[in-house]
Amino acid sequence: MEKTIRAIEEGIGRGDHLGAQVHVLLNGNCVADLAIGHSRPGVWLRSDDLLPWMSAGKPVAAVAIGQLAERGRLTFDDPVEKFIPEFAAGGKGPITVRHVLTHTGGFRLVSNNWSPEPWERIIERICASKLESGWVPGQKAGYHVASGWFILGELVRRIDGRPFDQYVRKEIFEPLAMRDTWIGMPRKQFEAYDGFEGRLAPIYSTDREPPQIKGMVNSEAGCTQCRPGANARGPIRELARFYQMLLNGGELDGRRILGEGIVQQIVTRQRIGMFDETFKHVIDWGLGVIRNNNRYHDDSLPYGFGPYASDDSFGHGGNQSSCGLADPERRLVVTWVCNGMPGEERHDARVRAINAAVYQDLSLA
Repeated sequence: MEKTIRAIEEGIGRGDHLGAQVHVLLNGNCVADLAIGHSRPGVWLRSDDLLPWMSAGKPVAAVAIGQLAERGRLTFDDPVEKFIPEFAAGGKGPITVRHVLTHTGGFRLVSNNWSPEPWERIIERICASKLESGWVPGQKAGYHVASGWFILGELVRRIDGRPFDQYVRKEIFEPLAMRDTWIGMPRKQFEAYDGFEGRLAPIYSTDREPPQIKGMVNSEAGCTQCRPGANARGPIRELARFYQMLLNGGELDGRRILGEGIVQQIVTRQRIGMFDETFKHVIDWGLGVIRNNNRYHDDSLPYGFGPYASDDSFGHGGNQSSCGLADPERRLVVTWVCNGMPGEERHDARVRAINAAVYQDLSLA
């Protein structure tokens, strides 16, 4: 993986990040499991360190909702108010589960992922909010950075009975042998990892000199509070197992997580050719995953998959830091996380460079 390593080392030289983890699977076989650079000044990054995935963990919520759909507990076209009656306030009654998963609901700006408020208060504020002015659910699109993911987590809690963090741990992470992956870890687990003096690697703001450790995400609260849209954390090789499961049609190592039919609904285009009012670009979506958008020939598109990904590729990026993608045509899974947040422009260039290098190294360009 000479070109991939070089791309990451060049990023270190530019000050984009201190280090990175990369994991690549081809035809289900590991072809790269890399830890490059440092987790902290003077401390080498390891492959089993736990880094924050930011929004790259969001598709976990889509799979959780898909499991409930497969079990007959909901349908994607059910109104959210069927399960959370108070959500209908402010004109939000027509919003369906599908609208939330495709970012066409119209309640974007209610909360943020790093609010210190308790879960119940966040849900209360989202439910009390009004539908955005002029927004017809399903007919207008805009990425919901945090609010939609809290609602998906609350749907899981209301329908299953378990909090979202406990549900995904038992129903997704443990069956997939993602033993060190959490979306809100117990405090005892935080202590077992020795916090940020041990296996929990920090992430830095690198858009300034010297790099500054990010606040909330690098705190005990940032690791232990459940934030479905932001605080998935683990070694990046475990995110690769999640994508290999989807690439396999919902199964990995003999454990079926989801039926193939539901997987196909999640990963195929459900929102096509719509202008995204948050990203200010045309972006296609599956149900909770981003589809490859190279067909729109927009080189400035954020959080893409690089120049060589097949048209049917899908995945999700994480805020200025990470990328997860599956390319069904090439039977390829690529996951990586950098521990520096250098600003959107520098990160978008990094996404294109690292993903292009992976394809080049594997002679898939």
